[in-house]
Amino acid sequence: MPSLGGWEFVILIGVLVLVFGARKLPDMARSIGQSARVFKGEMKGMKTDEQTRPAEPPKAAELPPAQPPTPAPTSTQPPPPAAQAAPPLDNRPGQPDTTS
Repeated sequence: MPSLGGWEFVILIGVLVLVFGARKLPDMARSIGQSARVFKGEMKGMKTDEQTRPAEPPKAAELPPAQPPTPAPTSTQPPPPAAQAAPPLDNRPGQPDTTS
């Protein structure tokens, strides 16, 4: 793949200025630089997290014993009366009979 020479960079910069405008190019370059710094910082943070994290998980003997689940309390109140169901849509009063 051929490398970019001087004239290719001039043409590329000219096209960028035409497409994005001269005012937006510095803002775009600044935001790209900030994004690169944030990404670099996050990568360093991940490396330090891996180095400080223990290599092995704790053994089962070191963990506290699990508590058995407690049963839910039962109520002595009778259940509420069931609500009456609405009549089927076809048999409502005032509706024409379409079954025949």
